[in-house]
Amino acid sequence: MSIQLTLPWPPSVNSYYRNVKGRTMLSEKGREYKKAVSRIVLTQRAAHHLTGRLVVGIVLYPPSAMKMDIDNRVKATLDALQNAGVFEDDSQVDSLQVTRGNTTRGVGMAQVRIETVAS
Repeated sequence: MSIQLTLPWPPSVNSYYRNVKGRTMLSEKGREYKKAVSRIVLTQRAAHHLTGRLVVGIVLYPPSAMKMDIDNRVKATLDALQNAGVFEDDSQVDSLQVTRGNTTRGVGMAQVRIETVAS
């Protein structure tokens, strides 16, 4: 089985969590991103709760040409997909490829492809 989704630009792991009184919590940006991904998954009917081993490909299209580390966007993307019911847990991912796409001039997005591994 294969799933393809177009998601909004994910928040950086640097802004995904916040420490409040010694407790690490999901930031407002993180909560908003999870909600947005859940809505997209529901709309595209992609909540399959995939089981087994997975191969994930993510192409990140930055909103600007600013310097950034693409690996800082992966955690939010995978967590949001798990939260939306696409798969059970991100520990299922055996292969992960992250690629920087062309700048999208102001919007930013992530193209995600998830495939189950034949056992």
